[in-house]
Amino acid sequence: MPINNFMKRLFSFLCFVTMSYYLLAQEKVVLYPTEIPNSKQDISSLSEEDTPVLYKYDGIFSKKAVLIIPGGGYARVALQHEGHDVAKAFNAHGYNAFVLYYRLPKDATMVDRKYGPLQDAQRAMQFIRTHYELEEVGVLGFSAGGHLAASLSTHFDDVKIENIKQIPLRPDFSVLVYPVISMEDAYTHKGSKNNLLGAQPAAADITYFSLDKQVNKGTPPTFLVHAKDDKAVVFENAMLYQEGLRRSGVKNDIFIYDTGGHGFGLNNATDSRKWADAMFEWLEKVDSE
Repeated sequence: MPINNFMKRLFSFLCFVTMSYYLLAQEKVVLYPTEIPNSKQDISSLSEEDTPVLYKYDGIFSKKAVLIIPGGGYARVALQHEGHDVAKAFNAHGYNAFVLYYRLPKDATMVDRKYGPLQDAQRAMQFIRTHYELEEVGVLGFSAGGHLAASLSTHFDDVKIENIKQIPLRPDFSVLVYPVISMEDAYTHKGSKNNLLGAQPAAADITYFSLDKQVNKGTPPTFLVHAKDDKAVVFENAMLYQEGLRRSGVKNDIFIYDTGGHGFGLNNATDSRKWADAMFEWLEKVDSE
């Protein structure tokens, strides 16, 4: 066979293998096979938009995993640049990755809308630990997804789902990227607060979901990322959470950009530094300690 034809066939074969692996790497899993907690509707009558799922990206022979929670102000789920793109980056570092599409808080579909997203995050952690033999499962969230990741990292003992086998819901590490943390008017992202808690939330709900006030010594080691010029979710959110971590003696670090605003995902176009590079170095350091 002429060398050119051989190389063409070899290239085609390698492309096929690569594409086959890529397709296999994305497994869509329905979080609740039968009954969804806190739902006003049967699972069969829910729209695709209101049905929580996990997208699984297999790491290569890895015992580590991360649950990725995209943002969107509790009004949408930014699946691509804060979900699938991030899963591929973790795959490249050998992690299994799971992207969560969670229910958005709605009175029309939920008995108590403020707990719907947290239930899905807890169920995702439960599902991952039940179905896969892993040594470490962390959580990473962006913006309102960062609020949800921080909710999982502080309220893991306040179980909002059925957990008969008492599967641990506490993440082993937490990464919060430009996260919504506080529900107090001085610091909160008003859209996220209104969508989650409603126009006139009870004081107890504001406290429960102001996660800087919920940090305790059981909160997992945490890596924070934020830009000082973020006008959507102000920088003080990250600082409040870090203060809580320090008070509780929880290992933490923060990667700060002077510019970049909000919603930049993996790549801040205003700064050549990659926060993900620093994060992976930090994760290795935490693992070795």
